[in-house]
Amino acid sequence: MEKLNKFQKIINRIYYNLFIEKFNKKINYNFPDNYFRWDLIKYLIKKYNYTNYLEIGCDKDQLFSKVKIQNKIGVDPFSGGTVRKTSDKFFLENNEKFDIVFIDGLHIYSQVKKDILNSVQCLKPNGIVLVHDCMPDSIGKQAVPRYKMQWNGDVWKAIVDLRQKNNLEIYTCEIDQGIGIITNKKNSSVLKLDIPINKIKFKDYYYNYKEYMRVISINEFKEIF
Repeated sequence: MEKLNKFQKIINRIYYNLFIEKFNKKINYNFPDNYFRWDLIKYLIKKYNYTNYLEIGCDKDQLFSKVKIQNKIGVDPFSGGTVRKTSDKFFLENNEKFDIVFIDGLHIYSQVKKDILNSVQCLKPNGIVLVHDCMPDSIGKQAVPRYKMQWNGDVWKAIVDLRQKNNLEIYTCEIDQGIGIITNKKNSSVLKLDIPINKIKFKDYYYNYKEYMRVISINEFKEIF
């Protein structure tokens, strides 16, 4: 987890508000308080008899330690998991295929997009990519540069960007800070944006997040998957 001193947080906040965006409305999500990312993974492993799991970004193994599966690899440059590398280096050297990839690494749009595209390339048939922290509730939670301790980053922009492509089927499940769900299938609901991805703001997300992210509940997820 990135450490920020008080002075740096103040500077980043001023910079973001002056030069990027200022917006004070907040979203009230309906995240269940009894269903989390490890429950979703457990459900998928049991239903599809998955055996191979990859986690990108392990920190203190909050999730990695809870995943019960035959084979698992955790990649983090600093702590947790089983492999001490950046995700870029891991994917460059990797020859294995996985049933599930869970992405919770650097929470910045460009890196998340790269991690998603690399993960899709190493999926087994009928595999799935899950992405954490896709649904920030306020501008500060997603600001880059970061100025909040509780931080989702602009992961959501990677989901919005890739939902415009034809070759990935993408939903976002409204649980546990938002879980992106990506499969290597034809996109049945291509997102049409009238704003370039490099111009999109949290204000746009606030008013359009259900459409942008293709939000589904956990019950809807279980009907689809």
